[in-house]
Amino acid sequence: MYRSIADFKKFWSMETEKTRKLFDAFTDQSLSQSVSDGHRTIGRIAWHIVTTIPEMCSRTGLTFKSVDMHAPVPTSAKEIASTYQAAADELLAQVTSKWTDDTLHTKDEMYGEQWPKGETLLVLQVHQTHHRGQLTVLMRQAGLKVPGPYGPSKEEWAAYGAPAPEI
Repeated sequence: MYRSIADFKKFWSMETEKTRKLFDAFTDQSLSQSVSDGHRTIGRIAWHIVTTIPEMCSRTGLTFKSVDMHAPVPTSAKEIASTYQAAADELLAQVTSKWTDDTLHTKDEMYGEQWPKGETLLVLQVHQTHHRGQLTVLMRQAGLKVPGPYGPSKEEWAAYGAPAPEI
């Protein structure tokens, strides 16, 4: 659970940069990639990450102009990436301007439970990270270069002058 706005700001900024790097690697064609028939596609998972920001945070009293949480999945990778950035920026701006460290302890009804706002922010961030992991697998299946979010991906080791780790 976040206990300070400063901590949330620091980690949200770092995590949104990692998500943006993934989203920037998508192509319009890759958005239809799924692990198999009947499963979510890259586009659906990415859009779910985008729309969860207003869906979850609207339960805390925040409102969003950057994205309609009920909008259909765009067919443009650039639109998904730019809408994500707008929603992530809008969340950060609202939290830093409307909430205080004390506000993070205030509880809201979240899916039948009572969560402190600081916990909601942490769950939102972990949710995003969970889906980024799913996206990296689908990106490989789609033939995309995967940017490493927490260190170099297999393809990025060469840029560090090192061989990729053994398989």
